[in-house]
Amino acid sequence: MGMYFQKLLPLPFDKSELEIYLLYLYELYRVVPARFISTIQLSFLWIMMKYREIPGTKLNPSVICLGALPFGVSLDEATSFSLMDRFLDGGGNFLDTALVYGEWLPNGKGLSEKTVGNWVKSRANRSEVIIGTKGAHPRIPTMHIPRLSPEEISSDLDESLANLQTDYIDLYWLHRDDPDRPVSDILNTLNEQVQAGKIRYFGCSNWQESRIRQAQEYAISHGLQGFSGNQVMWSLAAPNREAMSDKTMVAMDDSLRNYHVESGLASMAYNSQARGFFAKLISNAGDMSSLSPSLKKTYENEPNLRKFTRLKELAESQAKPVSAMSLAYLINQPFPAYPIAGCTTMPQLTENLQAADIKLDPSLLAYLDNVD
Repeated sequence: MGMYFQKLLPLPFDKSELEIYLLYLYELYRVVPARFISTIQLSFLWIMMKYREIPGTKLNPSVICLGALPFGVSLDEATSFSLMDRFLDGGGNFLDTALVYGEWLPNGKGLSEKTVGNWVKSRANRSEVIIGTKGAHPRIPTMHIPRLSPEEISSDLDESLANLQTDYIDLYWLHRDDPDRPVSDILNTLNEQVQAGKIRYFGCSNWQESRIRQAQEYAISHGLQGFSGNQVMWSLAAPNREAMSDKTMVAMDDSLRNYHVESGLASMAYNSQARGFFAKLISNAGDMSSLSPSLKKTYENEPNLRKFTRLKELAESQAKPVSAMSLAYLINQPFPAYPIAGCTTMPQLTENLQAADIKLDPSLLAYLDNVD
């Protein structure tokens, strides 16, 4: 229903948000039968989803991306479908999954992709959603062995297409890098897949800044399509890097962030809410002892605790949940940034969607960042 409402009223940019909202309600009550209106959650009527085009593409995704990792993996299909339905009703159109999601379960490889594919097929909404998925991930038992040969990229891509039951993927991510492989081999392979019509655009995930620069420079110098985005571990809470067990993961740092500002390259942030670090502190009245040992090990540090105090203060001043405010921190960056927000319940999804309405100017971003 969300995409239907969006089509009813193209939103002009010269009107205030209040005017837009009133026009939205007018069209809603004028066109949609009353029996349907009664089923719409009031909270969603107050959410005006925003969209931001990914530079250099024709993709115009919602500023919030729905992370599909639990779908079909830790959540059953019915629950997963309900969450995706509600996300679409809230104006969301951007989904993120990966071939590896579920591989740690017996016969679980591709479970998330298959669940997303089944949902898209059952709702007949392929043209309404932007699907991003990731491939070329090392096998879990041998994370130290990269898988970025042309054959491995092609094989993973074909498997993802079958799982998703689609002829093309809007945004295809390389889940890891192989620093020993020339970027020319990788870029040439991806451009061949674009020419074959299997993917529209592609990006990298967990690549170091130097490798991203090399890839973009190669693409420009050879007239090829380059990366449309970088999917990186990023949230307001900075991880304790020595505590990260998977050393192939790359977290945002000042140098990489400056590169995004300089180049305008879009960023998709995974672990965008630091695995619920701030939200769990709120629900436990700031008691660190209530957090799991793994979460404490990864995110417990003085700067993050000071950020928590400021984030809580800011959320209270705007009457917004801390979880939404932490996503808004990413959405309001000075370059295109799209938090990948995971959820397992409707209340979590409702809170996450509120982030689209929050505006943070540069001074507020600096207030949250500069706690040292």
